[in-house]
Amino acid sequence: MNILITGGSSGVGRAITESFAGTTENKVYFTFNSSVENAGKIEKQFPNTQAFQCDFNDNSSVENLLNNMAELDLDVLVNNAHTKYTQQHFYKIAAEDFLKDFQLNVVPTLLITQKAIAIFRKKKFGKIINIISSAVINKPPAGMSVYTAQKNYLLSMSKSWATEGIRFNITSNCISPAFMATHMTEDYDERTVEQIIEAHPLKQLLNPKDVAEAVLYLAQATQHINGTNMVMNAGSDMV
Repeated sequence: MNILITGGSSGVGRAITESFAGTTENKVYFTFNSSVENAGKIEKQFPNTQAFQCDFNDNSSVENLLNNMAELDLDVLVNNAHTKYTQQHFYKIAAEDFLKDFQLNVVPTLLITQKAIAIFRKKKFGKIINIISSAVINKPPAGMSVYTAQKNYLLSMSKSWATEGIRFNITSNCISPAFMATHMTEDYDERTVEQIIEAHPLKQLLNPKDVAEAVLYLAQATQHINGTNMVMNAGSDMV
């Protein structure tokens, strides 16, 4: 398979990249923003990988990736990239920040997915796998309104991609992981993390490798699995 993983050089993305790359028959493409060193290490360790620098803040950088995608003959797209977010209560957020955050975190994902779907339609096959968040289930965390709204937007989009794509043998599914200790959450207060662990049914945080296993499953699954959202939170919420 030919796979593209956005944000694939660190955290959950790196775990996904390395899991796919463990099968030498796969050709694994992944994007990175500032993690140049990590990207180089992955390429050195796995000869079947290739990194593309892509900064969601830079329209020309995104456009360069879109132009390159035409040559990749993709079978699978994993939408994982999300810029670092700031925790802020809704009433404190400046009006202009809503649009800025949407353009930064959502629009590039939409453009990349459009390009992938164009490739998949010609091949009459494709899989879209979107990394969302368990925050979209039940009660969203305080201070995460923008992040949760963006993930809900992509969850809704995924359902549309699933509906529109299936007659071309294209599926779209989501994975919604619970809180993980990654670079995205490194600013969390230690006491908050301890409270999350204490409230967790398993008394332990989800591991990025667990998410990677779920991505591999969906990448290899029958096309009859389509339009789903796999929630990974040990049953804290039932869907």
